[in-house]
Amino acid sequence: MNAPVLLPAPSFPVPSADADPETPYEQYVYAYPHQKAYRLLEDGPLLGDLWSGERLDALSLYAHIPFCEMRCGFCNLFTRTGAPEEVTGAFLATLERQARVTREALEAKGEPIRFTLAAFGGGTPTYLTADELTRLCDISENIMGADLKAASWSVETSPATATADRIAVLAERGATRLSIGVQSFLDEEARAAVRPQKRAEVEASLARLKEAEFPILNIDLIYGIDGQTERTFRVSLDAALAWEPEEIYLYPLYVRPLTGLSTRHAKTLQDWNDQRLRLYRYGRDHLLSAGYEQTSMRVFRRTGTAAVEDTDGSSISEYNQQAGMVGLGVGARSFTTDLHYTTDYAVAVPEVRRIIDDYIATPTDRFRRAQWAFRMDDAERRRMYVLQHLLESTGMRTTAYAQRFTTRFEDDFGPQLDFLLKRNWLRENGGTLGLTPDGMAWADAIGPMFFSDRVRTDMTAYQDR
Repeated sequence: MNAPVLLPAPSFPVPSADADPETPYEQYVYAYPHQKAYRLLEDGPLLGDLWSGERLDALSLYAHIPFCEMRCGFCNLFTRTGAPEEVTGAFLATLERQARVTREALEAKGEPIRFTLAAFGGGTPTYLTADELTRLCDISENIMGADLKAASWSVETSPATATADRIAVLAERGATRLSIGVQSFLDEEARAAVRPQKRAEVEASLARLKEAEFPILNIDLIYGIDGQTERTFRVSLDAALAWEPEEIYLYPLYVRPLTGLSTRHAKTLQDWNDQRLRLYRYGRDHLLSAGYEQTSMRVFRRTGTAAVEDTDGSSISEYNQQAGMVGLGVGARSFTTDLHYTTDYAVAVPEVRRIIDDYIATPTDRFRRAQWAFRMDDAERRRMYVLQHLLESTGMRTTAYAQRFTTRFEDDFGPQLDFLLKRNWLRENGGTLGLTPDGMAWADAIGPMFFSDRVRTDMTAYQDR
């Protein structure tokens, strides 16, 4: 293989990476840039033109289902609670119309289309009835052309909606990963997070999921809840471990504007940061001692299982491609090389309902064009690449970066590199840059250091609604 030709570093703005972060919990970077940096296009490009230059043999399909049976106090996702069947039915009918024109746009290139990854997220996809889930699978397979039984396919669920009939549909259609949001096995902690669930309901749903024998079961837990200690956190950790899940995700509690906890969280920031860092380290060490590998700040995978052997499609929220994500449904994002696009986005209940209603009423022809979008350029693609690799336990190979972009990482991101090395949050080992254990704990502060000024400005200007 030829050595990469190194060109002068491009000129693009560098955020203030040499200033100490105020908190370890600035921004969860699961995809770059955040939807708050997207803007409405007056006359968006046709999808057929957007996808004409993309690879079509390794696509990812993402269907966003914006419905839940309840809204947790910490939730700032795009979702509506308690939607009646006439709304969910109309939503699926619209998603089918969107799928048809999206498939036409992909086929315009005249090349075979293949989906290697698929995910149903939200919201809670299993809020849909068993018949509606069947319809969603039919749309994915018969209209979009995704072979769900051949793809790594992930679905999110909840204790209240992981019913036997819904699970049977997902098992029969070939789902490879079920992720259930438990957050805490203690009823009092669930109430403190404004998540009114009972442990008996949680255990019953987990029993049904285990009986279905999905290759990967993931359990989500949250730390940083009011009153939570190492002792109470261990109760949830051990309760999760008892089910021998292939994955456990540990999420720090965030309290965002317009969420149920936004006016109820009384801790000072420093006290709360101390609690979250302490619980994170406790949970990390406990899972490592139980035979799990840490692959990112949040993700722990049991060694010797499908979760470790096949990680390409194991996470629905941590997109791992520069391009090739095809999104369906209101709030779903699509990634091409030059444009990331989606629909309108909100958190507040009235705005979410309005946007869903607008989506259902959207004329079919309008789905042929990108609407809300963010235009990517070389500088932003560099940042996205760094964030996709540096925040993972495998780290980033500097030669791979240079080969892809024909510039050196240390030239492009010198201030960030110097700061992270100085804080002992980053280390170099055999040509790979990786986070240290302390760096992994601060990953949600490290990620935003690589945001461009453009993205920071757009996110700051976004009006929460």
